[in-house]
Amino acid sequence: MKFITKKIIAGITFLILASGSFSYNGCSRIELPVYGTVTEFNLSERSGKSITIKELEAKISVINFFFANCTGPCPAMNAKVAELYRNFASVPKVQFISISIDPERDSLEALRKYAETFSVSDNRWLFLRTSSDKVHHLAEKVFMVGGESPSIHSTKLILVDAQAQIRGFYSSEEKESLSTLKTHIGELLRK
Repeated sequence: MKFITKKIIAGITFLILASGSFSYNGCSRIELPVYGTVTEFNLSERSGKSITIKELEAKISVINFFFANCTGPCPAMNAKVAELYRNFASVPKVQFISISIDPERDSLEALRKYAETFSVSDNRWLFLRTSSDKVHHLAEKVFMVGGESPSIHSTKLILVDAQAQIRGFYSSEEKESLSTLKTHIGELLRK
């Protein structure tokens, strides 16, 4: 019996160590991988303000791609972002950025109206647009979640740290993945 108990304890210890968690000053820490670094960009926010990579500095960002006229996954995905937006309302260091992949239809006015549907009244959640070729470059080459057209875009949420490093990709359609995203945001806030 003692042999089996030791094997179970050894197995649990292995799983904890293999998960990348470790103890530091009594706190469990998770080492998040770095998938890449966001490069320079220049997009227009719903207010008309020009947004560059400087907006990512010193903040933790959750980024997604969408289009306002989407009748498929976009409303559900942005409803999840809205939950996160409300959950982190008291943490100004956490921001949300939704980038339109349909700039032909998503004018600044359309983005303002879309933001209103989620009761966004501050700059903690930005709605951005740029030209089609630039947004496809951003999705495919910078954030690594590209698709061929607006109807085939990713429903992933992308976590970017305060040094503009991509730290994770999370399914907006899976409760467990969203829970992991919250944990990882908390981890980046502790650094």
